Amino acid sequence: MTLHHDRLFPADTDTRKLSRALYDCVADAPIISPHGHTDPRWWGENTAFADPASLFVTPDHYVTRMLTSQGVPFEALGIGEGAERDPRKIWRTFAAHYYLFAATPSRLWVDHALQQVFGVTARLSEKTADAIYDAIAEKLPQPEYRPRALFERFNMEVIATTDSALDDLRYHKQVAADGWSGRVVPTYRPDAVIDPDAPGFLTNLDRLAEVSDGDTSTWQGYLAAHRQRRAFFKAMGATATDHGHPTPRTADLPVAEARALFDRLRAGKAIPGDADLFRAQMLTEMARMSVEDGLVMQIHSGSSRSHSDQVRAHYGADRGFDIPVPVSFTQGLRPMLNAVGMAPGLKIILFTLDETTYARELAPLAGVWPCLLIGPPWWFHDSFEGIRRYRQSVTETAGFWNTAGFNDDTRALCSIPARHDVARRCDAAFLADLVLTHRLEEDEAFAIAPLLANGLAKRAYNL
Repeated sequence: MTLHHDRLFPADTDTRKLSRALYDCVADAPIISPHGHTDPRWWGENTAFADPASLFVTPDHYVTRMLTSQGVPFEALGIGEGAERDPRKIWRTFAAHYYLFAATPSRLWVDHALQQVFGVTARLSEKTADAIYDAIAEKLPQPEYRPRALFERFNMEVIATTDSALDDLRYHKQVAADGWSGRVVPTYRPDAVIDPDAPGFLTNLDRLAEVSDGDTSTWQGYLAAHRQRRAFFKAMGATATDHGHPTPRTADLPVAEARALFDRLRAGKAIPGDADLFRAQMLTEMARMSVEDGLVMQIHSGSSRSHSDQVRAHYGADRGFDIPVPVSFTQGLRPMLNAVGMAPGLKIILFTLDETTYARELAPLAGVWPCLLIGPPWWFHDSFEGIRRYRQSVTETAGFWNTAGFNDDTRALCSIPARHDVARRCDAAFLADLVLTHRLEEDEAFAIAPLLANGLAKRAYNL
């Protein structure tokens, strides 16, 4: 296994040469990771990773979904009751099925991590499984392979975690107390106390009252609790919020109607449609709060989460069963945008799994509303082809500056530099094509490449 220097670059000689030159100018630029799902405990406790399986396999739902699609049970991957506990056996299962990842982004990411991080040059397979396992396992206890050391080795400038509104942020406090120079910031994710369909919603509201030292029995008290928690997150370094709503529907109800809606939900007397309406109203309320406190708002929509009820019940959420669904941003966002869309300083970053909305809705919306930015390709689309389709779909209407740069959105730490490398190569190839088809001057391409690598992300997330 050898990673080709010109991987992902166009085949024709002239475009490849310019792509390589553009990539070389950003290949070593610091990584800005403003949205992701790495475990805050890694950064706070900085303990060594236990084994290769817990680093590469069990937490990575890109990996587990492919294996389960071919009949590999979750238990064989170390997940669920009665799960396999021997990490070497889990790794062997992964290696024996590694051929399934041919031509997928996961293959690029894993190969990159094996070679660049652990010095593995053999292709992962059933035959090489034990040798590669041993090579990784030998390195993991070493200080230079602990999370904070990898942060520095990967040339990461900042990474954001995604944290429940109810989280005490103890590990972020630990990072600060240790005086480590790495910048790890939280992100305010209030879904558990905004979505009436979330498990334990009413209990979560009680907990919100406790952690905010407030009163969530009333509409105004509930909103005040959110403001208090947002202020706490911001004091801990947060620059953004994140909202994983099924659709981008928003609402702007009169205060009396919003209060009555909350009261029905709080009393457990919801009527059909209340949950969806409340989520819609709360997106607008969160946008109003972002006008007040300056936190950047992220909306992740277009995903039917936990498509398998059985998998969610037995193995939990985030097991790879999120499936794209069509949504309408144009109609959905209109109430919120008409309420606060022209407010100075407001930033709302839109993510979708419905690629058809890129050219039809997101680019036209972000190309006119000053608060809107288009988030990078997400979940199934943060791939070579996905990133290329994204650039082709949005650039002509929204340009580059109405996009939010790239973020890796991952739980798999060692895939972070690999994902950014793929994005930088894709963007270099896109810019090279613009130059060689005389739509962009070469000096402009070299000025834009660093923005796509990390500059736009810094700007979008106020970093």
